[in-house]
Amino acid sequence: MQQSPPVSFEKIEEMTEGDAEFKSELITAIYFSLQELREKYIEGAENQDPVIIQEIRHKVKPSLSLFDMVLLSDIIQDGKEIIESQGFDESFMDHFDKFLDAVQDAIDYVRPHVEGIEDGA
Repeated sequence: MQQSPPVSFEKIEEMTEGDAEFKSELITAIYFSLQELREKYIEGAENQDPVIIQEIRHKVKPSLSLFDMVLLSDIIQDGKEIIESQGFDESFMDHFDKFLDAVQDAIDYVRPHVEGIEDGA
């Protein structure tokens, strides 16, 4: 079974219709959205604050769907269900580790396509 990439560049190509400047802007926006998702999710987990996680989840959900970020979307949905049913217990910590891996994979996948980003950013 071939694993799909963390972000669909095919969807980006379809949306930008060959407009290189728009493509660059869109990829940059996705990159910074993923960065914000990671930062806010970490903040919510550290503070055990479901509202912070809920707000960032709602903010990025359309982008996750639009650009076929299926794995990350599924993991975030799992986190929602865990927080609602069990709070920030051991199950959440297992989920949090999966989330951190998935969001970092997506960031690392997009980073080489972002203009003006220094390596190690």
